[in-house]
Amino acid sequence: MQFVKGGPHVPNTLLDAHEEGRVILFCGAGISSPAGLPGFRGLVNEIYTALDIDQTSIEVSAYNGERYDTVLHLLEQHVGRLRVRAPLVDILKPNLRLKGATGTHQALLQLGRTREGALRLVTTNFDRIFERLKARGKVAVPAYSAPFLPIPKDSRWDGIVYLHGLLPDRVDEVALNRLVLTSGDFGLAYLTERWAARFVSELFRNYIICFVGYGIHDPVMRYMVDALAADRRLGEPGSQAYAFGVYETGQEATQAAEWEAKGVTPILYHRSGPDGVSKHSGLHDTLEKWAEAYRDGIQGKERIVAEHAMTRPTASTAEDDFVGRMLWVLSDKSGLPAKQFAESNPAPSLQWLEVLSKPCFHSQDLERLGVPAFEKPRKESTFSLLSRPAPHTQSLAMSVASGGGSSGWDAGMNHLARWLTRHLNDPELILWVVDQGGVLDNRFAQHIKDQLRQFAQGEA
Repeated sequence: MQFVKGGPHVPNTLLDAHEEGRVILFCGAGISSPAGLPGFRGLVNEIYTALDIDQTSIEVSAYNGERYDTVLHLLEQHVGRLRVRAPLVDILKPNLRLKGATGTHQALLQLGRTREGALRLVTTNFDRIFERLKARGKVAVPAYSAPFLPIPKDSRWDGIVYLHGLLPDRVDEVALNRLVLTSGDFGLAYLTERWAARFVSELFRNYIICFVGYGIHDPVMRYMVDALAADRRLGEPGSQAYAFGVYETGQEATQAAEWEAKGVTPILYHRSGPDGVSKHSGLHDTLEKWAEAYRDGIQGKERIVAEHAMTRPTASTAEDDFVGRMLWVLSDKSGLPAKQFAESNPAPSLQWLEVLSKPCFHSQDLERLGVPAFEKPRKESTFSLLSRPAPHTQSLAMSVASGGGSSGWDAGMNHLARWLTRHLNDPELILWVVDQGGVLDNRFAQHIKDQLRQFAQGEA
């Protein structure tokens, strides 16, 4: 599902799991870049600038190897812990006047809400942008700051987890010392004391993780992926992870392979963004549109139908895959987006028939269509919206037309059949029925009779 033109394609399996409250968004430094905050490399540079000192040769070696946590560990040994950390209060002060400074954070606060209203977000950032938004909106949600973390499997978890600590408003030695900033801090949190490793492992066991705002070579990702790999070696179930990742022109396959080698499913977007200018607008715009659709629920899906139903599907491109958006919303098991599609005026073009009868759905898509996991076919095969397995309330399969029998219909199938009857004067529909096997489902035949009766009465 592509939310914005030129943006990444978010897997439907991730969207479905998120709707069910099984996804935790895990946020990195990239989400704060619109507010002018640096990534790890930029943070190191600004600390050296604030201290007005040069790197030692061993620090230069670690820096060139992109081991920024090690650089800061060496620097703390060189000049002292508090002296290195005190500048963070100013360096990580966001510029909220910048355009789009908080748009991504607001989207993540929306996406982090379960349908029951609990907020579950995890971030390794120190900055206080989420806290600013909470105060602005007068949202009373707890902040769990390292090392005092909630139990991830506890259904009472409601709040934002600052896994590596939360920056104090002013220089506070105790609070600054708690930040997981250097390789020494990471060692304690993940290897020696292991409180961060236990949290992450428990998170992987109970949720699907989606990393947002991380680079593939970020030191933070190294520790996260190691925790994921450890769980998999122990045979723990549910250790599934996705990550939004950037790629340069011609490097998409290489970047995808690197993420997959880490056991993470990549959701890639081009560095230049859909507008060809903004470096990460593909990510930020996608999160905002996803949040809007999630917030609005069925109305958000109906809005997508209203936007594209009158467009001929042949106009869809890889750059703007609105057909993918339509398939996602029309597969909603409530049937309400399909109802709007069927009742759109004028009737959507019969060109949509090719799209709706194309077998592009897989077994993992069926829960969205109301077919529980235990009813999925044993053999992997593909399905279309007009011919697919049916939920247990019906029978084995349902279709509009076939070479044999069919079961009862769900609401979506019923509305799509109603749309087809609005094209009875198009010979392409007859040819399609013949190609399907020539046998009309009884319900489809009744819809045709009802439509012909309306034609005779001058009502259609």
